[in-house]
Amino acid sequence: MVVRVVVADDQTLVRTGFKGIVSAAPGFTVVGEAGTGLAAVELARRERPDVVLMDIRMPDMDGLEATRLITGKAGRTAAAPGVRVLMLTTFGMDEYIFAALRGGASGFLLKDAPADELLTAIRVVASGEALLAPQVTRRLIEEFADRPASTGTTAPASVPPGREENLRGVSPREREVLTLIGQGLTNTEIAARLHITPGTTKTHVGNLLTKLDARDRVQLVITAYRAGLVTPR
Repeated sequence: MVVRVVVADDQTLVRTGFKGIVSAAPGFTVVGEAGTGLAAVELARRERPDVVLMDIRMPDMDGLEATRLITGKAGRTAAAPGVRVLMLTTFGMDEYIFAALRGGASGFLLKDAPADELLTAIRVVASGEALLAPQVTRRLIEEFADRPASTGTTAPASVPPGREENLRGVSPREREVLTLIGQGLTNTEIAARLHITPGTTKTHVGNLLTKLDARDRVQLVITAYRAGLVTPR
């Protein structure tokens, strides 16, 4: 399967660089590029790519609002249903990361990530999984692991308590999976680590979402930390 990508960044050189990396890799094609958030939304609506590489700070409309419009988190019908958004971020932008989580972004990657990591992230997000760069995951946990669920507006909504007593319905294998999710591993990496199939891993993740009343993978990460399965570095 060829992964179709839109690159959205207001800096021409950065946009060209990402486009070159993606276009040169087998199994990927860039179907459009945008220099503003509004242009990114229109491209996503017209081209229906698998993934939009979305910068955060852009003119006309920033990447956060563009993501909400694409995913349908802006209080209206999704502009491009099924399109996944991979946010490109830098250190020192935590408040944007947390807002983007609520806006429906499927992943976060640092702009200085190596090319192979970028391509892997695109492929993971295109397959329907969520992805957080390890550095972003650590900052997220440091911010929210010890907070109560009813925190400020930028926190992921309805984070489950995740205390050890609330893991009683979780099986030993599911507990192992939850621990690895908390470490930032993807489903494919978890399957390899536990010597199980990706399909089985996906089933375990689905069971965890249901049993822990978690909205998404990010909440599972936070639950793993709050339950003491993983500790912040």
